[in-house]
Amino acid sequence: MSSETPIPALSDLEYIPYLDEGGNLPESLSGKIGVYAIFDQEKTLQLVNYSRDIYVSLKQHLVRKHQFCYWLKVETIERPNRTRLETIRKAWIEENGEIPPGNGGDEAIWNHPIDAKKTMTDEDKLTYNKSEELGQIKLLKKIARRVEAEILEQLKARGVQDEIRFNPKLKEQGLLDLK
Repeated sequence: MSSETPIPALSDLEYIPYLDEGGNLPESLSGKIGVYAIFDQEKTLQLVNYSRDIYVSLKQHLVRKHQFCYWLKVETIERPNRTRLETIRKAWIEENGEIPPGNGGDEAIWNHPIDAKKTMTDEDKLTYNKSEELGQIKLLKKIARRVEAEILEQLKARGVQDEIRFNPKLKEQGLLDLK
């Protein structure tokens, strides 16, 4: 793709529902390279990002910030080209007139594993500090599973049908990320 190819205006692209009537992510984006914009229920821009597999990225964002994932706009490209992807991303953010939360202060929440340790109760912290390494790992896995159950319940309430599987190894560190 040459640099001559015009950048599509975000406002010219159609909104795509984040989840279809069956509660599934757009399967057509599986394995697709491109730039995507995520909007909340009111169609307020929340995040502009790019990915080598848009479907996988959308699933991660849904798990991390489901309450803000209602609409999408997408531009796919055939071959990976970081410069092109970054150019489109930057143009869409500029077109928006302000930095979306997911590209600003909430960037880590949108893009990094969920830190279940942040939900530790005072009792959890006390137990953790008193425990040996194995006890700490067990406690972190328990806390991660508790947060996982809450997330899965929220996604179920949202009607999500896609299978959500978390990486079991990361739970030992109190982190949740999709497998």
